[in-house]
Amino acid sequence: MHLKKVAQIAWKGLSRNKLRSLLTMLGVIIGVAAVIVMISISAGTEKAIRDRITGLGSNLVYVQGAFSRGGPMMQSSGGGLVYDDAWAIRDNLSGVKSVDVTQNSSESVKSGDITVEEVTIMGTTTGFPSVRDMTLAAGRSVTQNDIDRKARVAVLGSSLAAELFGNTSPVGQVVSVGDVKLIVVGVFETKGLVGNTDYDAQLFAPITLVFEKFTPSFFARVMGDSVREITVELEEDADLATVVNQITLLLARRHDVSVDEADFTVRTQEDVIETQESTTAAFRSLLSWVAGISLIVGGIGIMNIMLVSVTERTREIGIRQSVGATPNDIRLQFLSEALLLSLVGGMIGVLAGILGAWAYGAVGDMTTAIVPSSILLAFSSAAAVGIFFGFYPANKAAQLDPIEALRHE
Repeated sequence: MHLKKVAQIAWKGLSRNKLRSLLTMLGVIIGVAAVIVMISISAGTEKAIRDRITGLGSNLVYVQGAFSRGGPMMQSSGGGLVYDDAWAIRDNLSGVKSVDVTQNSSESVKSGDITVEEVTIMGTTTGFPSVRDMTLAAGRSVTQNDIDRKARVAVLGSSLAAELFGNTSPVGQVVSVGDVKLIVVGVFETKGLVGNTDYDAQLFAPITLVFEKFTPSFFARVMGDSVREITVELEEDADLATVVNQITLLLARRHDVSVDEADFTVRTQEDVIETQESTTAAFRSLLSWVAGISLIVGGIGIMNIMLVSVTERTREIGIRQSVGATPNDIRLQFLSEALLLSLVGGMIGVLAGILGAWAYGAVGDMTTAIVPSSILLAFSSAAAVGIFFGFYPANKAAQLDPIEALRHE
């Protein structure tokens, strides 16, 4: 029997019970759509993580200190990073374009009658604009002279400047940060939200001033100002592995520890991205299995309906056998009906999955990214489900005795 003829007979058989066929396909539709939506959410999350990390800057290396349970202020003399480590990296290693160290605090900021509570005060260095890819809209950024003199100057994020001064230029104005008065020397252009950090709502000051006025430490007199992280920006032609190795050896020597017992970690942007993506990959696998269960349930529904169909059409099967249909013809007919159910359900599910992923990304807080391979995976899985769960009913129909089938009422 020709495949075209088989498909026509299968379609005619399913068309006789349109509602039942649609309800049977529903499990496959939901399963296919779930696979596409789940994978698109996972892929969108991975993309958002990568954009968030690369949005901090490009070609970066992160050096993080290992602190005791008492926190950075309670570090031992041989534990963690100190402020001077940053300048040792900048001044002694080749391939380093810029180095940035930040120290955060939180204070209220006041200008005239306007007060903004709990503003993040970020102590920065001269390398901050380059490392963090920040651009000035007006004025200047923090200079080395400001850092050396612990100058009482500030650079404002764009939204903080607008909140404090409106349409008036903030440059040259005075703001009160807690009990300390600072002169505004610059304003950054809008950066936007990077990860969970809103740079536009922050105030930037010389890091030495932040150490002294906003995060004073008794231990700094003996051990130096402790810092959580040093961010190193590399030259475009620098060899990443070589610079990472140089940083590790330099800091191990400065801290008088072996490389194996280092009180710091050195990570690249790709290391951070891979760590985050490994988490989302596990999440994606879990979601895929959950969606796959829906496909299996849909396949069980197909098997159930096909068994019912075999029982209802027993006399029809007997008539076809009496006029020359072979067991293979009967088997192929019912198997094609099961496959047609799953394929049509798969196509509808693909459309529902694409629309669902788009709608979820449009109205939800999470980014979605449709992965073409997920469409192929979901659709081929639907076809496999139709063949697997349709074979038993088809085989049962093919094994019916023609005489008994003709006697069936």
